Amino acid sequence: MSSFSDPRRFLYRDNALDPEGALRLTAEALRGCDDGELYLQYMAAESFGFDDGRLKTADFNTHAGFGLRGVSGETTAFAHANDLSEAAIRRAAETMTLLDPARNPIAAPPRRTNASLYTDQDPLGLVPFARKVELCQTIDAAARARDPRVAQVSVSLLGSWSVIEIVRPDGFVAFDVRPLVRLNVSIVVEQNGRRESGYSGTGGRFLYDGLFDPARWNHVLDQALANALVNLDSVAAPAGEMTVVLGPGWPGVLLHEAIGHGLEGDFNRKGTSAFSGRIGERVAAPGVTVVDDGSIGGRRGSLTIDDEGTPTQANILIEDGILKGYLQDRLNARLMGVPATGNGRRESFAHAPMPRMTNTFMHAGNDDPGEILARAKNGIYAKNFGGGQVDITSGKFVFSCTEAYRIENGRIGAPIKGATLIGDGPSVLTKVAAIGNDLALDEGVGICGKGGQSVPCGVGQPTLLIEGLTVGGTA
Repeated sequence: MSSFSDPRRFLYRDNALDPEGALRLTAEALRGCDDGELYLQYMAAESFGFDDGRLKTADFNTHAGFGLRGVSGETTAFAHANDLSEAAIRRAAETMTLLDPARNPIAAPPRRTNASLYTDQDPLGLVPFARKVELCQTIDAAARARDPRVAQVSVSLLGSWSVIEIVRPDGFVAFDVRPLVRLNVSIVVEQNGRRESGYSGTGGRFLYDGLFDPARWNHVLDQALANALVNLDSVAAPAGEMTVVLGPGWPGVLLHEAIGHGLEGDFNRKGTSAFSGRIGERVAAPGVTVVDDGSIGGRRGSLTIDDEGTPTQANILIEDGILKGYLQDRLNARLMGVPATGNGRRESFAHAPMPRMTNTFMHAGNDDPGEILARAKNGIYAKNFGGGQVDITSGKFVFSCTEAYRIENGRIGAPIKGATLIGDGPSVLTKVAAIGNDLALDEGVGICGKGGQSVPCGVGQPTLLIEGLTVGGTA
């Protein structure tokens, strides 16, 4: 049995389940399946909401449970419960009997790894409650002292700590510890009867201490305030087809939505993606290289192993404009005859895994960002994005800009409000005319939704010049 210092103690406790029993039950339940696993999880999570100078909400919760999945051919049986006990797993195993016996050899287990991206310490208890509230108070006071136009400040602090273990019928066992913290600051400013808002955030897979660094939270505060003040001076956005320059970092969310989802294995196996069957074809301009990498320490989308036990890795999706591969979980990889890429992810034990992105970004190019603006001459500069939508089959997308400017005579001009970018994934990358040398990853606040599941993700890109993108405006 695990020692007290072993984080697995949160999974095996109260004598309801032990590691040997988990192995035995998994082997019995998944006998005759092509593939499958028992997924055990314990999570502690908390959140603080600070608004108008007061702590408005404080929440703490824990939950634990398992998901049992059996796979036979293309058919999946899945059962879950918030009860880590042998009795509950036996009841779940009855679902597996609905599967037809496998006709194919049992899938090989994931390759093993000695890597471990994260500490096994619980970050929620290391920083006292009072200090977390004090951080929110300090940020609130600092924001109001920055500028007399600040009318409202909202601060939220979120943290979670999870330990998961994957048990396979072939005896393969792997576990991972996953911390996650996030700080959000939203500011409303008012001037001459006009109100505008700005937002910024930061976070990642590290302990709370990283958020208490004054340089870090001051950076977030300054960004939120600057965003709000810029919007005070914004004018109506123009409309029509024009040259667009995307800033570095978070604007990579457009790449995530318009391109990334279309490169996930399930959509391509079923032929429903605009990129289906196009491996080896040119899908982007020369110089465009897109990577998904879940092995970067500390990043929001990073994991030591995915939720099937496959080690994460850097996957080249597009190289110099040529489509090289898709993001795969075990099921779709097996059915497509390719290796799993470490992208089998699930929201929690109550969800079955599916192919998902981790940290998706475009490599830097050789162009100077200032020269890119000069080349654009006239158009818009999109520095920050809000929400967006994409249709996987066609690749068509719509994104709203939360901070954008006119480009006039090769320089950044007046801020604009209400701009949306409209296009389609398969063609937008072919219109990339310049790639900056300033690759940046996002600040660590991304959340990706797919099939009713949400998981943390990261994005990034350098400054990009895109010729001929449709801008929806209000002017």
